[in-house]
Parts: sequence; C-alpha cells; structure tokens
Amino acid sequence: MMNAPRLPLTIALLALLLPAAGAGVAQDTAAEGGSANAALTVELVRPERLLWPVTLETNGRLKPWHEAVIASEISGQRIESVEVDVGAAVRKGDLLARLSTETLENAVLQEEAAVMSAEATLEEAKADADRARSLAGGQSGALSDQQATEYYVAERKAEAELASAQAALASARLDLARSQILAPDDGVISARSAALGAVVSGGSELFRLIRQNRIEWQAEVPLRFLRQITVGTKVAIPTPIGTDVPGEVRQIAPDASETTGRVIVYVALTPPEGLPMPRTGMMVTGRFDLGRTEALTVPATASSIRDGFTYVFVLDPGSQPAKVTRKRVEIGRRQGERVEILSGLTGDEQVVKAGGAFLNDGSLVRVVEAAE
Repeated sequence: MMNAPRLPLTIALLALLLPAAGAGVAQDTAAEGGSANAALTVELVRPERLLWPVTLETNGRLKPWHEAVIASEISGQRIESVEVDVGAAVRKGDLLARLSTETLENAVLQEEAAVMSAEATLEEAKADADRARSLAGGQSGALSDQQATEYYVAERKAEAELASAQAALASARLDLARSQILAPDDGVISARSAALGAVVSGGSELFRLIRQNRIEWQAEVPLRFLRQITVGTKVAIPTPIGTDVPGEVRQIAPDASETTGRVIVYVALTPPEGLPMPRTGMMVTGRFDLGRTEALTVPATASSIRDGFTYVFVLDPGSQPAKVTRKRVEIGRRQGERVEILSGLTGDEQVVKAGGAFLNDGSLVRVVEAAE
C-alpha cells in the first residue's frame, strides 16, 4: 500500500522519454540511408580489339636428335686407355679409346708372310705356264697337251691363293686400325661404359654420342590441336633465366599414343649463342606459335572473381545517378596487363577499369575522366 502513489509518476516519466527515443531512431535511420546512397568513384574504359598471337602450351621431353652407339668391332682385345668421359665434346675422327694391339700386330705379320709365300708360288707357277705356252703346239712333242693344261691350272690356283692372302692381310690391318675407337661424328659423349682393362667383345657398347650436340623437344600434342601445327611451325621453350630457346617443328609422328591419345611432335631446337643446350631427359613446357587473331580485351584490373566465376562491371546506359551492372564473362588469353574476353561483352560497353571487388550489381558510382 505504501508504493501505490509512485505509479502515476512512473507513467509520466515514460511519456516524456518516448518522444526523445523516437527522434533518435529516426536520426539513425536517416544516417544509414545516407550511407547506402554513397557513390564509389570509378574510371570507365571501353574494350579494345587487338591482334594477339595464338599459342598452344604443352609438355614434352628433351631428347637427343640422334644418338650414336659406338661399339667395338673386334673381339678379345683389352682396353688400354679411355680418352674421353661423359659430357666431352668431340669431333669426327677423335680418339675415344685404344685397345691392345699385340695379337693384332702379330696377325698382320703372319698375313704378310702368307702373301709373300703366295707371291713366290705364283712366280713359279707363272714360269711353268709360260714355258708350257711356248712349247704347246710344237712338232717336237716335248710337252703334251695334258701337261700344259696342268701348268695353266697351277698358275690360276697360285693367282687365287695370292688374292686370298692379300685379302686376309687387308682384314688383319683393318682389325689393327679398329683397335682405335674413333668418334663417328661431331657431338657430345652422353654415356660411357668402356672401362680400363676390360676385354671387349664384338658389338659391345663402349660409348653413346649425341650427334652434332643437337637436342630436340618431343612435344605431346592433343589430337584436336594437331591440324593447327605443320612442319616449320615456330616454337619457344622458356628457360629459368628468362631467355626462350627457339625451335621449329621438323616432323610429326604418324600415329597417336593408345593410352593418352596424344601425338609426338618433334621440334628441332636452336639455342641462341651463349645459351647452353638444354639437358636431355627433362620434362619441359613449350609454346607453339599458331599465328594471330583478333581479341576483345580489357584491363586485367577490370575483372574480379566471385563464387568461382569472373565478372566485370559496366555502366548502365542512361542511368541517373550513374549505376553499374555486373556482367559474367569468360576470360581467354592474357598479354601484359590486359586479358581477352571470350564471351559476355559486345565491345560497346563502358567497363569499370578497377575496383570491381567493392561493387555490387546496381551500385551507384561517380564517374571520373580516364587518366591519359
């Protein structure tokens, strides 16, 4: 009963405070509306149509143009010296290894003696045949026709034996010459299996040589792009130091891989002077130059990515105040600070040059003149 007189006083105080609170809420709402209508300052550009190169990037391995296998042509000889190692640059005819020659030299001496013996036998047979020819057909009857024939046959046999001995001598001398393993062409030694003291057998591999130190890129090209590539198409392979190694298509494989469906394209490389030849066996990425086509381009800053898609903002024509519309686009080639628009724009729009990340579809903007 003591608190009852306070109720009218409380009601009176609330009546006084409610108008003031309502005025505060109205002021906050007005402030928020003013913030929502604030415009972002933007610069507009028009898309440009430029002539851009068309390239195809793909992977492939670096391999020797031709790799020569250098083997021993004789058997049973010991390797007495090895003159080169892997990575050595050699000229055609340079000495790579030397085999033992003692038995080969003895074989040559033996065949030389056989030739001398055959020559003496031929001289004797020839003298007998000459006498038979002088007596044949005479009236003295000193030599019968049968005996004359035997002398003639003996002469021919002696000639054949001499020719055989001379051939054997030539073969022995050739084996002696083959005791020196020589480079068959200019190039770089890529592998060495020759070991000092090893006894070689005929046909055993001793070295491998990258002929003329020519490296090629064996690019793996998807079948659908093959019609754009021909013999002579220009290629570039980037290097870590920023210099491209130029190349040119020299051959296209006639068949495709059964597992990947790709076709091997052989590219002859010609490194600029002073740039070392790339290492074989590496998997590298290269670019095929497929010509030039027109591209609709905008500054790269004009595009922004949201939810996995690429968008640009364009000025809504005739809007007052100025308003932008979001357009979904498809990006193609990139060159410098510009990108190609494959779809989504016609080329007549005015595009927001930068700041798309801060805009939404329908945002109000304040347009400024493009900087020169």
